[in-house]
Amino acid sequence: MGLKIIDRVKKSKEETITAPQAENTSAETAEQVKVPETVVCKSCGKTLDKEEVVANKYVCYECGHYFRVNTRNRLKMVADPQSFTPWFEELESKNPLDFPGYEEKLAAVREKTGLHEGVTIGQAKIYGEDAVVGVCDARFLMGSMGHVVGEKIASAVERATELRLPVIIFCCSGGARMQEGIVSLMQMAKTSAALKKHSDAGLLYVPVLTDPTTGGMTASFAMLGDIILAEPGALIGFAGPRVIEQTIGEKLPEGFQRAEFQLEHGFVDAIVERKNLKKTLYEILKLHRLSAVDGYANFEPATECDGRPTELMRERAAKAPLLKAWDKVQRARQVDRLSTEDYIGEIFTKFMELHGDRYFRDDPAIVGGIAYLDGQPVTVIGVQKGKDMKDCMRHNYGMPSPEGYRKALRLMKQAEKFHRPVITFVNTSGAFPGKEAEERGQGEAIARNLYEMSALKTPVLSLMIGEGGSGGALALAVGNEVWMMEHATYSVLSPEGFASILWKDGKRAKEAAGVMKITAKDLKELGIIEQIIPEYGGADEAALTSIAAYMRKEMRAFLERVSKRTGEELAEDRYQRFRSF
Repeated sequence: MGLKIIDRVKKSKEETITAPQAENTSAETAEQVKVPETVVCKSCGKTLDKEEVVANKYVCYECGHYFRVNTRNRLKMVADPQSFTPWFEELESKNPLDFPGYEEKLAAVREKTGLHEGVTIGQAKIYGEDAVVGVCDARFLMGSMGHVVGEKIASAVERATELRLPVIIFCCSGGARMQEGIVSLMQMAKTSAALKKHSDAGLLYVPVLTDPTTGGMTASFAMLGDIILAEPGALIGFAGPRVIEQTIGEKLPEGFQRAEFQLEHGFVDAIVERKNLKKTLYEILKLHRLSAVDGYANFEPATECDGRPTELMRERAAKAPLLKAWDKVQRARQVDRLSTEDYIGEIFTKFMELHGDRYFRDDPAIVGGIAYLDGQPVTVIGVQKGKDMKDCMRHNYGMPSPEGYRKALRLMKQAEKFHRPVITFVNTSGAFPGKEAEERGQGEAIARNLYEMSALKTPVLSLMIGEGGSGGALALAVGNEVWMMEHATYSVLSPEGFASILWKDGKRAKEAAGVMKITAKDLKELGIIEQIIPEYGGADEAALTSIAAYMRKEMRAFLERVSKRTGEELAEDRYQRFRSF
């Protein structure tokens, strides 16, 4: 652990700051040479110029290690100048267990840190956006959760609920405060209950996990955010590494419980570098404030979106050969076919990818997050197959695992809470059929998506952009409307599987494709889809701008059609849509 940068006068035991005094250079001159104050990074061991470290947001400029930040400096970094007003500083600490020496210890740490308690919380602005901001400080008994910490957080969340304000808490703690015993444990339930009321009111909560976030804090308010952010390298876990190693008698692998580990395992949405943190929080606050605007078609008025193809695209479309069903299967499977990420990058702005299912893992086969469609906040989710062999392997060839579907559902439920439309892009041969997927409940995950999507009280638009394979595709396609690309396919299973099951001959896949009614034209005639999206000769890089412009125009039209419908009406429309099949 590197050293914290602290106030020059107040210094905790674990911090060592070297500040050499200036010396006279000679008897002939009265001038002094200013020797810079320095700090030593315990991560890389190098001596650093303190001013440069401060200018670098308390990050080691040699190795990138993150120093711990005290409350005053944290507020300076994220809150607008003079905008922070602390709340509940008058709360008095007690000694519920009559623990010997506890009052004296509290008095000493207050004197040393200048803090009222282990958390400072109040109202602030972040680039003009109002929020309740709390900062937990490791200098105060290692940020442990005593009854005053719990009371300040619960009271602030209650006030935020009354004022309809979002809450941001910078979490940092070694866990429960031992001197308060069971009373400390109760703070976990108290803060969690307050956040439940805040969430039920449709309000945003963003915890930022800093080093360390452990114990009771991790098992309560630190992990209950709508969006959970973390600083690079932060230690995040319930039981600390030392406790785990002593309990199981094993040495833990390097990086275990660090922020990057938690991102990979699905428990945080994003790791944000400190230099980008204020801007990221501002973008999240702004997006959620705009999400609360009535209706679903709050577009920027100056946007030009006619969706007309270029002359070149019209010529390509005119020259394109007519394709049979099997030809379209081949087109839909092409590795260089335009992908979810291609369309997200071209159609939407300020896409913020969110990660993880909060249970097990972040599945790279499913990409999801929040973005703007011409000023209207939307949640965007899609299957990503990959563009080359290495990329395809990373995305598991677009075959989602249970945690991918659970991530998608988490983002859809979040969209429902904040009144954001959901737009999904589907391109999968099917759900991953591996042993581990079955062990983690693949069927249940798909079924749960169908169950929950059917009743979402927000608009859902689904686009088949490549293969739509079986239940693995349907799990992202329970939409108010479903559209298909001109050369996409959507089927109960692959033509190869169909031929193998019905005719006991997988080689008859081409024949099967012709009888399965899997093309966009077939499905439009069957009423399975509402619209066919032109590809202008092929969904490749050259056609991206034209296809995306067409999609954007039609998406806007869809949202304008449903804009004034209530959540209950949208859910009923979706129910009746599928009830009719």
